[in-house]
Amino acid sequence: MVKAGIIGSTGYAGAEIVRLLLQHKDVEIKWYGSRSYIDKKYYEVFQNMFQIVDDKCLDDNMEELANDVDVIFTATPQGLCASLVNEDILNKVKIIDLSADFRIKDVNVYEKWYGIEHKSPQFIDEAVYGLPEINRDKVKNARLIANPGCYPTCSFLSIYPLAKEGLIDMETVIIDAKSGTSGAGRGAKVNNLFCEVNENIKAYGVLTHRHTPEIEEQLTYASGKDARIIFTPHLVPMNRGILVTAYASLTKAVTYDEVKAIYDRYYSNERFVRVLDKDVCPETRWVEGSNYVDVNFKIDERTNRAVMMGAMDNLVKGAAGQAVQNMNIMFGFDEAEGLTGVPMFP
Repeated sequence: MVKAGIIGSTGYAGAEIVRLLLQHKDVEIKWYGSRSYIDKKYYEVFQNMFQIVDDKCLDDNMEELANDVDVIFTATPQGLCASLVNEDILNKVKIIDLSADFRIKDVNVYEKWYGIEHKSPQFIDEAVYGLPEINRDKVKNARLIANPGCYPTCSFLSIYPLAKEGLIDMETVIIDAKSGTSGAGRGAKVNNLFCEVNENIKAYGVLTHRHTPEIEEQLTYASGKDARIIFTPHLVPMNRGILVTAYASLTKAVTYDEVKAIYDRYYSNERFVRVLDKDVCPETRWVEGSNYVDVNFKIDERTNRAVMMGAMDNLVKGAAGQAVQNMNIMFGFDEAEGLTGVPMFP
């Protein structure tokens, strides 16, 4: 039985980790970390856990936690994990960080886009970008996992096959993405109040969103070409879900059947990536509550462009589910353990 600790267990992503791990036959949660609710019972924060979790919330003492568990999930804002981790801790325990602290390999790029000083740059090179579909073998032996962002996960998996095959011009990629409000976190913010969000949709972080360099870096690795993207996220009035529609110029003429064969070759053996049937566009309602990513594409012969689409639950495959998937790989479990729930509808 693997013992797990969660720092940030009372945020949306942290609570989702709790929900998933409670369904995992090989994991026991030993530490429910939360700065905001220390000594308060977990079910008093989330009433859905009444008579399920009786533990009290603890602090974020990673030094102490590392002595008690086998794996630590840090579902915290940028900067915290980097400020807590050290070599002694990594020699004792595996860490899966859901923040952006170790996703970007160039510390200068991280500090520019996130506006904070990186407190432990010595671990950036070691950290494995935890997207199992491309880094499964590296995840197996990692001490430190940089769990990908939600927008980058959906964007990358939608675009990856064509980028990898060199079929799209990496200087022409435009990503239009939409997310539910849980993607903004559980903290109280005026812009996320019901009356601000309801009956409204808006773009935000235009040309400045922090996930831009993460997406560019991963697409550059995949394609072997310098990726320069335009990424525009939008906030929509729903709890969960991400929908990505990406556009790029083709480097040569291709047919639907040729591209479908490429997507099938990359994803036919992937448990959580579903390539949809012809003319079926991904929808957030068909992946809600699950670790699935639904992807599809269209080839526009008139403009010589590809349209690449993806939908997923931002809190599951976009955060907690992917973290659990990485943990399963690290500890040699079935990769889908704890993640086999069918998408919820309605």
